[in-house]
Amino acid sequence: MSKLFDLTGKTAVIVGGSSTLGLEMAVGLAEHGARIALLGRSKDKLDKAVTKMNDVTDEVKAFIADVIDESSLKKVCDEIVAWADGFDIIVNTAGKNSATPFFDLETAEWDDIMDVNLKGVFLSSKVFAKRMVEMKRPGSIINISSVSSTTPLSKVVTYSASKAGVNNLTQFLAREFAPYQIRVNAIIPGFFPAVQNRKILSEERINSIMEHTPMNRFGDPKELKGAVVYLASDKASSYVTGSLLRVDGGFGAMTI
Repeated sequence: MSKLFDLTGKTAVIVGGSSTLGLEMAVGLAEHGARIALLGRSKDKLDKAVTKMNDVTDEVKAFIADVIDESSLKKVCDEIVAWADGFDIIVNTAGKNSATPFFDLETAEWDDIMDVNLKGVFLSSKVFAKRMVEMKRPGSIINISSVSSTTPLSKVVTYSASKAGVNNLTQFLAREFAPYQIRVNAIIPGFFPAVQNRKILSEERINSIMEHTPMNRFGDPKELKGAVVYLASDKASSYVTGSLLRVDGGFGAMTI
């Protein structure tokens, strides 16, 4: 059974690889044998991420890239191919959030969040999947969505709208890339106290989340490892594409 999840010989590109969730998923992939390319904008954060990854693997390298800059992604794509002779797994984890009230929301902030959360997935998928097709290299693209993508959460209108777009784009790309044996899926995490959402977790909001979460707790980033390894494996999830996999403690199953 363990061979179903063996990623030995695979290279995984983690876009937003220095983030809390992105780094933990990178660790999970490395623990199952994958070579890891971490992408991010901050050299300092990436260096710290590589140091943590070195506890698991020495087959890891950091690459500076801006997810909303297509030329930057193309440059890094070439660098990763030179380093690892290609790649098999793309995990799009880069994200931004904001609790700005709707009537106070400026166009610039809307555009900024939409650019990172949605345009970033579009550009990353375009650049990396195109190279996979050119190299005749099948693989897996895994996008990180949110519980707010299916039922918008209060106070995070732009984030919710952007993640709904990620779901739609995921399913479109699953159909588009299927002829090339590239599977495209999304993980819908519940509430994981990452940097981008800690700032809006007031005591009142935490209580509301817990009342709506059957497991009555936040998720631990380590609990995303299983989902990402499953979707990355061309053995365990070979017939899975266009799916939206919830890892949310039951949040999405609740109504009243």
